[in-house]
Amino acid sequence: MGKKGKNAPEDANDQLDRIAIVSADRCRPKKCKQECKKSCPVVKVGKLCIEVSGSSKLAYISEDLCIGCGICVKKCPFEAVQIINLPKNLEKETTHRYGPNAFKLHRLPMPRCGQVLGLVGSNGTGKSTALKILSGKLKPNLGKFATPPDWQEIIQYFRGSELQNYLTRILEDDIKALIKPQYVDHIPKAVKGQVLQTLQDRDDRGKVSELIDELDLENVLDRDVKALSGGELQRFAIAVVAVQDADMYMFDEPSSYLDVKQRLKASRVIRSLLHIEKYIIVVEHDLSVLDYLSDFICCLYGKPGAYGVVTMPFGVREGINIFLAGFVPTENLRFRDDALTFKVAETADDSLAGETKFLRFSYPAMVKTQGDFRLTVEAGDFTDTEIIVLLGENGTGKTTFIRLIAGLIKPDDEEMEDLPEFNVSYKPQKISPKFESTVRDLLHKKIRDAYLHPQFQSDVLKPMNIEQLFDNEVKNLSGGELQRVALTLCMGQPADLYLIDEPSAYLDSEQRIWASKVIKRFIIHSKKTAFIVEHDFIMATYLADRVVVYSGEPAVEATAHQPCGLLEGMNKFLKHLEITFRRDPSNYRPRINKMDSVKDSEQKLAGNFYYLDD
Repeated sequence: MGKKGKNAPEDANDQLDRIAIVSADRCRPKKCKQECKKSCPVVKVGKLCIEVSGSSKLAYISEDLCIGCGICVKKCPFEAVQIINLPKNLEKETTHRYGPNAFKLHRLPMPRCGQVLGLVGSNGTGKSTALKILSGKLKPNLGKFATPPDWQEIIQYFRGSELQNYLTRILEDDIKALIKPQYVDHIPKAVKGQVLQTLQDRDDRGKVSELIDELDLENVLDRDVKALSGGELQRFAIAVVAVQDADMYMFDEPSSYLDVKQRLKASRVIRSLLHIEKYIIVVEHDLSVLDYLSDFICCLYGKPGAYGVVTMPFGVREGINIFLAGFVPTENLRFRDDALTFKVAETADDSLAGETKFLRFSYPAMVKTQGDFRLTVEAGDFTDTEIIVLLGENGTGKTTFIRLIAGLIKPDDEEMEDLPEFNVSYKPQKISPKFESTVRDLLHKKIRDAYLHPQFQSDVLKPMNIEQLFDNEVKNLSGGELQRVALTLCMGQPADLYLIDEPSAYLDSEQRIWASKVIKRFIIHSKKTAFIVEHDFIMATYLADRVVVYSGEPAVEATAHQPCGLLEGMNKFLKHLEITFRRDPSNYRPRINKMDSVKDSEQKLAGNFYYLDD
């Protein structure tokens, strides 16, 4: 990346910035023969392009001297090196870099008073870094990690933009920012005590009773925080942020673990915080919820773990469609080869055309009582090579139904004709990593036969990018990485029924679509049956061949209706929730209609709560 003189001609190469990324998790100079350094042609002519000192834990690559040949990338035995040409000259727009050969973020999202800013982008492209900077927890270094700039220089850098006044307020300590964390599973380690007491201790706005009602927290008020389930923790975390008075509210993935009804209630709570003097930022991978929540959108693109770029703000529909299309028209830049579309016909019944279903299983009407909860199951059937998605609110007995079908628990009528027993592979909702070694060792121990099978490698391991994680310690994996490993383990177990609880949790929008395709392809090739609990509408419609709709009162009494077609089931489910969906004409993604809008009223009147195609 040569330095350009004042009068140097601007050719295509001059427009490229090159960054070198050395993964701290993978680089092990003491365990290799330093192939990167020995093979580098710049080092061979006597320049210190790659240095590995005896005491250093990482190799260092000089981005100024690197010529971009990529030999070090191919030679590294641990695949620790990436050499990336940035799409255009972004060097002058660097907001923060964590260190030499580490992640860098270009630009910042621009929050606006009185509006909700939605952030959409792949995991690892800098959304959390942006939130830390905007909350004042991280001081941006403008890429000068060796000699960090002072605040005066930072403010000068952002002069003329909407961020200048905002960062000045951070400097003067005149802004209180609250973040609802991404991983709610970690909350019990930081927050002790009962739910009600915790909320009352933080109540600045006098809204505790109102939020308890809106977020359905009445049943858990006396419970200890550490005893809450995933969905309860999520609603509790949103309530803790919403009861406090702040200038900036940030919600990182507020929909994880929540059912569709709860997602909309949480969205209304977040929007109720809007005020002419307050900022709200939401990071969300459920695109229908993001659409419903936001007033405008900033997309983030880049190479996960290497660099991220924030786009200018767009309108909600335009911003989400730009992310899905993988093309930013204002920058004339394509950041993904393929556009993502959600036409159900591409993934559902058409994909099964020509497949013969040999086995059909039926199950009788059943009743199961557990404590104060009673589940009634209507008689139904399922076949091999089929995915059935369970649609219902949390607490309506979806897991109980699956366990009954699998013969793991008995119905109340013990004399009922025995159900056939199935081998079951189960991916639970909450994943707690306890394995003490690497991902490679875990897969080798748990699913050795599948892990070594070429078909499984091409159908599951490669598209889920599991090979990149082989040498990572299981306990150090992020939420999204853990989810991908857990899905791989589930599909790697030989079974008749695959029971997958919320496969979309912690996956970004792009990964959700890839995971859907992987699950679909696996079920078709293995000629098995999958029952899937999923609250992301886009993923549910992508996966479902048929649906089981639940009705009733959560935690009291519920009915699992017999499996029905996707359109019929979605209409029945959404009618119960009083929600209507339309489809975007350009990429067919489901969009929630605003409550009591013209479109919402029209669809309810016509009885069309959900469209397969416009």
